[in-house]
Amino acid sequence: MKQRAIWPAVLVVGLALAGCGSATGSDSSQGGSEGKLVVWDWKSGEASAAPYIEKAKADFAKKHPDVTVEFVAQPFDQYYTLLGAAIQSGKGPDVILFNGGGQIRDRVDALVPLDEYVAEDKQRLAGWDAFSKEGKIYASPVTLQGHPIYYNKALYEKAGLDPASPATTWSKFLADCAAIAKAGAKCFALGNKEGAGIQFWLSGLGSGIFTAQEYDNWIAGKRDWASPNVKRVFQLWKEAGDAGLNNDGANSTAMFNDSFALFQSGKAAHVIGLMSDVGHWKDFNEFLTADKLGVMDAPIVTAGTTPSLPYDGGIGYGVARWTKDPKVAADLVRALTSTDALRAFYAEAGAIAADTTIDVSQGGAAVATIVSEIKGGKPALHVALSSKTLDLMGRLSQQLLSGSTTVDEVVKQLAASDRAG
Repeated sequence: MKQRAIWPAVLVVGLALAGCGSATGSDSSQGGSEGKLVVWDWKSGEASAAPYIEKAKADFAKKHPDVTVEFVAQPFDQYYTLLGAAIQSGKGPDVILFNGGGQIRDRVDALVPLDEYVAEDKQRLAGWDAFSKEGKIYASPVTLQGHPIYYNKALYEKAGLDPASPATTWSKFLADCAAIAKAGAKCFALGNKEGAGIQFWLSGLGSGIFTAQEYDNWIAGKRDWASPNVKRVFQLWKEAGDAGLNNDGANSTAMFNDSFALFQSGKAAHVIGLMSDVGHWKDFNEFLTADKLGVMDAPIVTAGTTPSLPYDGGIGYGVARWTKDPKVAADLVRALTSTDALRAFYAEAGAIAADTTIDVSQGGAAVATIVSEIKGGKPALHVALSSKTLDLMGRLSQQLLSGSTTVDEVVKQLAASDRAG
């Protein structure tokens, strides 16, 4: 099974890197030693990441041949718990992989600001904001992560719809969903067992619901939870569930891999997926084929809105404050974000790399559409929220789908959590 690299927390099973052990019960997993750097992540144990890791290690070795680098692949369902214990003890890995957004921003006190070390990379890489806080950079982006709406062109054809012209308004989208239902498929593949489905919903559809000013204010931390458009996000979530647009049992369906498997198998026509590096165009191409996989903009719900691709820095590496030599550790981070290393990650895993110079033209129409929209994209709405508020939103979203709470109560609780910080 492939590792799931999304943000913030989605329960997945990590793969330990052969020969490296894990953080628990292993002194070798601790950093802070002379002549050695220890890296914690949840990627290095995957076969698809091997060429990327090897190129990064080779690049680093050219500058620091006497420094040993050890990658320790941790299970992602325990990753931030293990990392929290390391931070509390003041010792752990030298270089740490993070999801962009709340997961790193909540832990910047344990990290070294990287601004002076990565200045040369600022123009080449995109996605810095997701790894920054109060004007300082705490990790270098490896991938760009976002939430395109993928659709199955073959199901569109079966339903008598034009696959070249997906709906641009919510009313037209609902009409298309009705046609798709008559053709024997669900409209959305949704996995909300971990409560992450609502994050994808908010970010995937939000640019068609929020006005431009509301969107910018939300990202800037000036969130008006009393806005009718904020409330509309959760109303649509409930309405879609009540109308049977989602697969059955969405609250008991794991996002990885079950919801994506429903989409890939043709049981649902749409899924709000990922850009990188799983649940994305490369995975879907393997099942649907590149010519049958489409990417559409969010349907317009609020008149006058301009849908855009929601994306941020996806995953990135930072440097722990207890490392012996921050500059050397930062050089490893730079090697892990070099063009050659990231090109290998794209080629093997399909990751949309943070390096904007990498050519993706051979990947097919879906990835070409995604990359073409990066320039006009905006940060994903859910990434602006704290991990605490996201956890609460996940639980409340499950209650909304089950009918055990109301939209008004959801918005009230989320507003209080957001204000508390």
